[in-house]
Amino acid sequence: MASLVFLEHRGDELEKGSLGVLAKAAQLGDGEVAAVIAGAGARALASEAGKHGAAKVWVCEDEQVSQPLPGPRVDVLAKVVADGGYDTVLFANSVLAADVASALAARLDAGLNWDLVDVELRDGELVGKRPALQDSVYAEVGWSGTPRIALFRAGSFDAAAAGGGEPEIDEVSPEYAAHSTGARLVEQDEEQSSGPSIEDAEIVVAGGRGLGAPENFTLAEELAKALGGAVGATRAVVDAGWYPYSAQIGQTGKTVSPKLYVALGISGAIQHKVGMQSSNVIVSINKDANAPIFEFSDLGVVGDVHEIVPKLTELIRQRRG
Repeated sequence: MASLVFLEHRGDELEKGSLGVLAKAAQLGDGEVAAVIAGAGARALASEAGKHGAAKVWVCEDEQVSQPLPGPRVDVLAKVVADGGYDTVLFANSVLAADVASALAARLDAGLNWDLVDVELRDGELVGKRPALQDSVYAEVGWSGTPRIALFRAGSFDAAAAGGGEPEIDEVSPEYAAHSTGARLVEQDEEQSSGPSIEDAEIVVAGGRGLGAPENFTLAEELAKALGGAVGATRAVVDAGWYPYSAQIGQTGKTVSPKLYVALGISGAIQHKVGMQSSNVIVSINKDANAPIFEFSDLGVVGDVHEIVPKLTELIRQRRG
């Protein structure tokens, strides 16, 4: 199996999710694993890709890929797949990656499996695992031909270094189709925030309607600050206007997989579970002993968050101080 992993980057850093997919591809241990990086500063990021298992890195720094648009990247990937003879192309899910993966599947008339959480080689065949029925079961999926394209749910794999060396670097500059370069990004705004993002944070403290009021989200913020983590929220909280959408975790929000997930006043509806169930350790505080979230928590505390969380925050500050 000759695998190619699309590595997305922001500024001078490769995205954690795509590095996780690269590390997983390297673990499969069947054939050479290559990566492709398109955009400004791509060549400077090749070494980091090598550390995560890429034996070869295709880089493209053309003006056409200077903006985060899918069209030109589809042209780059199509050429790399053809030149390198790759039969498998792997993506970590993001807005950009989803657009690129679907367009590449159409361009190459290839099969695309999406929302995967794992993949393995079985008797020489690639088998993916996809959640189904609101994540209550897992379905095994495959491909009827090549190239095989897979899009993995964010946070499915750890971005652990594979101990690789300096990769071979090959530059690629395809002929861009007219429809690929027709769009231009005229403006891009980013929300300014301090601390780690919820996707990258190793500790996430999330609040639900059980906090009682929007001003009580300071409980989650203070605990997250003491732990050195980020703050998340449920859809009900976001819909009520208590917290910004950028912090929403769940089926219609973001997927996180921190080392520690602390749930404050969250009942544990299936829509929220989808976004955080891959967390390493889940701690839940809820006054309802029958809350569904206790069913998949590693530690459950039955009690009032307004009484427990301030004491917990103060205790953590003392220990860390």
